[in-house]
Amino acid sequence: MEVLTLSEIAKACGGECNLDCEINSVCIDTRKITKGCLFICIKGERFDAHQFANEALEKGAAAVMISEAIDVNGAYVKVADTAKAMLALSGYYRRKFNIPVVGLTGSVGKTTTKEFTYLVVNAKYNAIKTLGNLNNEIGLPQMLFQIDEAVEAAVIEMGMNHFGEIHRLSTAAKPTIGLITNIGVSHIEYLGSREGILKAKLEILDGLAENAPLILNGDNDLLKTVQSDEHKIYFYGMEDNADFKAKDIKEVNGNTEFTVSYFGNQQKITVPVIGIHNVYNALAAFAVGYFLDIEAETAADAIASYQPEGMRQKSVVINGITSIEDCYNASPDSMKAALQTLRATNGKKKIAVFSDMFELGDYSETAHTQVGHMAAELGADYLLCFGEESKHIINGAKASGMQNAFWFENQEALVDKLFEITESGDVLVFKASRAMHLESVISELYKRWES
Repeated sequence: MEVLTLSEIAKACGGECNLDCEINSVCIDTRKITKGCLFICIKGERFDAHQFANEALEKGAAAVMISEAIDVNGAYVKVADTAKAMLALSGYYRRKFNIPVVGLTGSVGKTTTKEFTYLVVNAKYNAIKTLGNLNNEIGLPQMLFQIDEAVEAAVIEMGMNHFGEIHRLSTAAKPTIGLITNIGVSHIEYLGSREGILKAKLEILDGLAENAPLILNGDNDLLKTVQSDEHKIYFYGMEDNADFKAKDIKEVNGNTEFTVSYFGNQQKITVPVIGIHNVYNALAAFAVGYFLDIEAETAADAIASYQPEGMRQKSVVINGITSIEDCYNASPDSMKAALQTLRATNGKKKIAVFSDMFELGDYSETAHTQVGHMAAELGADYLLCFGEESKHIINGAKASGMQNAFWFENQEALVDKLFEITESGDVLVFKASRAMHLESVISELYKRWES
C-alpha cells in the first residue's frame, strides 16, 4: 500500500481525526498489526474490535479508525460506520491507480474462473488476485489496499447475498473489464428468483468504467438476454452467439482440450482438469486476455499451468480408486457439473457422494430433488448422501429409476458403505456445501483405503 495521511483518510471517509500521521497499511486483526498501519475497529454481530483499539496502538499501529466514543491513547479517525468507511476508503485508494482491474461475479464458478483469469493476466502484467474468500464488503477493500506502484493489474472477485452488495463492491473496485460467469440459484433465498439474481449481478455495471467491455456466458439462458447502451457486451460459450466459441472439445488423460474461435482467429487450449464447466472458465479467462492485448498463445500457456487449490476439483488416486474432491461449495448448477465430470471420467463404477446445499430457502426441496433426477439421468452407478436436505436428492434419484441411491443418518455409516462398495478402477466425486464438512468423510475413507 502507498502511504496516506490520516487527514486524507478522514476526508475520504467523511470522518474527523484528532491528529495527523502517515499510514502505510490497513489492518482489521490485532494479530496482524504492522508498524505504521491503520487499525480499523470493525463491529460485527459477534465481536466489536473497538475493545482492541488501544492494544493495536501499543503493538505499533499509527492510528485507529473508530465509530464509537471511546478513549483512545493515540491518533484516531472517527467515522459513522467503520465497515462502510473502509469500503469508501478502498474506493478512494483504488482510484489513485490507472491499472486494468477485472471485476468478476457469478452464481457458480467465479473462484475457479478468477484463478484462470489471474494466470492469464499475470502472464503479461504483475497482477494481484482476490485471496481466499475476501470477496465481500470486508474482504474486497483488503485486496484493493494491496495495490501499489509495483502492481500492474488486479483480478477482483465479487460475492454477494443481497441486493446492493455488488453495487457497492463494483463502485469501490472500479473494474475496467466486467465478467459474469452465470446466473444460477445460489442465494435465491435472499433474492427471490433467478431474475432477481441477474438484477443483483448486473449491479457490476454501476462501477464499470466507461466503455469497458462486459464479458458474459452466452450459453446461460438469462445472461444471453442482457443488453447495455453504455457497454459493449461480448459472449463466450459453445453456442452460435458466442464471440469466443469453444469447439472440438475432448477429454484426454485427465485434461480437457478444445479450440476457441474468436473474431476470425483460432487457438487450441488445454485445461489440466476435466469437466465441461472448466471449458467455460477457460473461455472467460481467454476473453479477458484478449481485451488486455495478451497474445493468444501466452493465454493458452497460462491456462495450461492451472493447478486446483484446496478442495476444488482436486483429483486423488489411492489404490487405483480415483476421487474428485469438490467440497468447497455447492449449488444445483455445480452439482450438475460434478455429475457431468463423473460421467466423463473413465472408471468401472461411477459413484456420487453428495450432501446438502445451502441458501436455497423455499426452493431447497425442489433443488435437491432436481439433483437426484440429474444423478439418475447422467448415469451415476451409485448415489450416496447424508444431511437432512439430501433426503430429497435420494427421493429424486429413486423417482427417476435409480436403484443404488442411499441416504445415511451420519458420516460414519456413509464411510462404511463407501468402503464396502469401492474397488480399484472406480471413480468417486464428492460435492456439498462447505458447512457439511464432507472432507471428514474423504479423510476417513482415504485412511481405510490406505490401510
